[in-house]
Amino acid sequence: MTTDTTTQTPEAAAAPPPGVSPARTRATHSQGRLLTRRDRITLALMAGVPTLLHVALVWVTAIASIFLAFTTWDGIGFDSIRWVGLDNFTQLFNDNPQFWPAVQHNVIWFVVLILIPTPIGLFLAVQLDKRIRFSRVYQTALFLPVVISMACIGFVWQLVYNPDTGLINSIIGANKPGHYIDWIGDPHLNLWAILIAASWRHTGYMMILYLAGLKSVDPSLREAAALDGANEWQTFKSVIFPTLRPTNTVVLVVTIIEALRAFDLVFVFNKGAQGTELLSILVTNNIIGESSRIGYGSAIAVVLLVISLAVIIPYLIATFRKERRA
Repeated sequence: MTTDTTTQTPEAAAAPPPGVSPARTRATHSQGRLLTRRDRITLALMAGVPTLLHVALVWVTAIASIFLAFTTWDGIGFDSIRWVGLDNFTQLFNDNPQFWPAVQHNVIWFVVLILIPTPIGLFLAVQLDKRIRFSRVYQTALFLPVVISMACIGFVWQLVYNPDTGLINSIIGANKPGHYIDWIGDPHLNLWAILIAASWRHTGYMMILYLAGLKSVDPSLREAAALDGANEWQTFKSVIFPTLRPTNTVVLVVTIIEALRAFDLVFVFNKGAQGTELLSILVTNNIIGESSRIGYGSAIAVVLLVISLAVIIPYLIATFRKERRA
């Protein structure tokens, strides 16, 4: 009776069984050590720190503003917070002479942005979609105001509107004593002057949105319209523009949000005085300053939040329904 003893070298023992590929063997061994302790700590810090900052600076402050809207507080010590119920909102709607003009100016801001820079941005997008020469240069030049901060845009347009040395007054000859046009100080002109600066920036924003929408249009639709004898305007009106409905929805929502959160330009120009009141300016003026009325300013912020949600929530519902159907 004999016994066969088989000895294996280390190389033979490490070899994978027959029929099992080496790559599969390495994957099996690596599954047990996907993340080390150091990897988990790194991922926790990378995901946790931004999340904590977002929660602290956005959600906590928003919830605190809603709570403070029903109180009166001067910002000095938490023991000075007093519950007043709806008194802040009653005073806001009935006794504040700046509130309804601010609402009116926000509405004017939206109407101007939707009627002037939006069609211009669509026109520019259509022209650039034709792949003309130097289209990249034109896109960059027209989109440049969007990447510049609103504060810098305000400073630039302040120079343009300067009564003495400004570009506009110099061109029309209104920079002489007795002929000055005060574009910023005149309450009948300053809001429209600021809206021109806002429209200059908003045009590039709309151009990029519509250009992205035009790139997604099926080329076969244009070819079919051309075969039917439609000219360029008929093709755009009956074929291309209806396919831009999702882009139009995004443009509408973005424009409403831009009109509601308008702040930087107005604050740089004249801090919301002399006929340029906005809801965002009223919030800042009541919360920041020597006589802080944080509860009252929070009430204005809540009104602004409700108006924003009234626009954003239907858009999100429509988007989610569209995704479910798809």
